[in-house]
Amino acid sequence: MLTSVKNEKVKNWRKLKKKKERDIQSKFMIEGFHLMEEAHKSDWEIIEIIFQTGVEVSADWLHYPSYEVADNVMAALTDTKTPQGILAVVHKKKCSEKQSQRALLVDRVQDPGNLGTMIRTADAAGFDTVILGTGTVDLFNDKVIRSTQGSMFHLHVYEANLHDEIDRLQQEGIEVWSTGLENATYYHELEVPNNLAIIMGNEGAGVDSELMEKATRNVKIPIYGQAESLNVSIAAAILMYEVAKK
Repeated sequence: MLTSVKNEKVKNWRKLKKKKERDIQSKFMIEGFHLMEEAHKSDWEIIEIIFQTGVEVSADWLHYPSYEVADNVMAALTDTKTPQGILAVVHKKKCSEKQSQRALLVDRVQDPGNLGTMIRTADAAGFDTVILGTGTVDLFNDKVIRSTQGSMFHLHVYEANLHDEIDRLQQEGIEVWSTGLENATYYHELEVPNNLAIIMGNEGAGVDSELMEKATRNVKIPIYGQAESLNVSIAAAILMYEVAKK
């Protein structure tokens, strides 16, 4: 059992809280029984399990290298207020462009909760791909991972240059909708194509103007009350579920 936060193994795990170290090691950490189960059922590689003394580990997971840690070590490894006492180190999966029927493109979304919720909703709405543009919060941020509730393991999610991705998608016959107010049509007035990508933009600035110009068309969501705008994850959910109806 590991009892000291100064243990080299523990110090290395703690480094994974930082994006720079996650990139160097090509690893990240997940926390909790649900995320552990979703990762176990996926084709992502679980490197090792870390469990707190007294926590029962599923028999299905016993073939993974496992480390028992004292309460103080678990507290040092997690930022949640009530940790479940189970963590895993997972190898980053290298995903790249592939043919898609329904894709969500994310342009510079900064809030981890927003990104995680958008990935989770994309999964629920039947989208198959999420593409993260430059300037978007790190997929492997612990708050993003928790907010996805395991959906990151179900979808094809990767980082890419959105300018290049829009060109590729359109060449493949996929219509690209950008959210915005200028020269935009209300989404419910449009016929939804079979193959579609939707661009959602930064919480404050929206979608980059050059990306909007590249899009097949711009769409907007009607506001019936006095609110100036919708939260980006809510707006994404409305559009993705509208598409899911078709």
